[in-house]
Amino acid sequence: MFRALIRSLRPRQWLKNGFILAAIVFDRQLTNPTALLHTLVGVVLFCLISSSVYLINDVMDLEADRNHPKKRLRPIASGQLPISMAIVTAIGFNVISLPASFYISRSFFIIALVYFVLTLAYSKWLKHIALIDVMVLAAGFVLRVAAGVSLIQVERFSPWLYVVTTLLALYILLGKRRAELSLLAKEANLHRPVLEGYTIPFLDQLIIIVSSTTIIAYSLYTFSAPNLPENHSMMLTIPFVLYGILRYLYLVQVKQEGGAPEDIVLADRPLQAAIGLWGLGVIVIFYLIPALG
Repeated sequence: MFRALIRSLRPRQWLKNGFILAAIVFDRQLTNPTALLHTLVGVVLFCLISSSVYLINDVMDLEADRNHPKKRLRPIASGQLPISMAIVTAIGFNVISLPASFYISRSFFIIALVYFVLTLAYSKWLKHIALIDVMVLAAGFVLRVAAGVSLIQVERFSPWLYVVTTLLALYILLGKRRAELSLLAKEANLHRPVLEGYTIPFLDQLIIIVSSTTIIAYSLYTFSAPNLPENHSMMLTIPFVLYGILRYLYLVQVKQEGGAPEDIVLADRPLQAAIGLWGLGVIVIFYLIPALG
């Protein structure tokens, strides 16, 4: 039962909470112990909150998951984890995380509460409305970035990163919807009703629009944000972002993957290399070069 509970918490999806680190990284405060500690505590609290939502969502979607070719194997849907245990755990996580969020920062608490309510609304109603469903999920990523900003005294954080985060999240989520539609084929709307509002050609058009806009927005950020080095060295990271976006598109459209983006990040070596080199470039440009200079 313990292993079933851990699976239901979806630790792989905790990767999403890494967006909370955006503020401390791009504000060049990674070397600030206090700011780093506050941010890491915020990541842990968001992991608890998001996991509680996953448990609640699995309980609410029990019957639909049992009819899904993959989701029927989830612990709650398969009967490995009792519903009562899932509910008690979800309540316990929120009893711990929400008061702790208020203690470390009132702004962080408000953002965490908005995220919790928004994701519950998504699980109950909003996930059934085409386009609104992916926009709400993308808002969750932006809220994570805002949560990171609320935990530190920002000095050089650019609003451009909110735009890039929104677009990148939309891109990934549209790819996820396309993969689900392709996997479930004619029975897609039976497993996820919102898929009835999408078609593969429509999603392909949206993916092209959003991916192109993401590349443009990130490029504009690298040479127009006021907090970046004056020599525009941040532009050197553009190729890694470009490759990462194209690689994900290849996996979604050619390899027919993307139903679980977190699995792709953890398994696809070329994509990992692009993310790793991009991260290394950011660290060198923001931290190493100024330290040596």
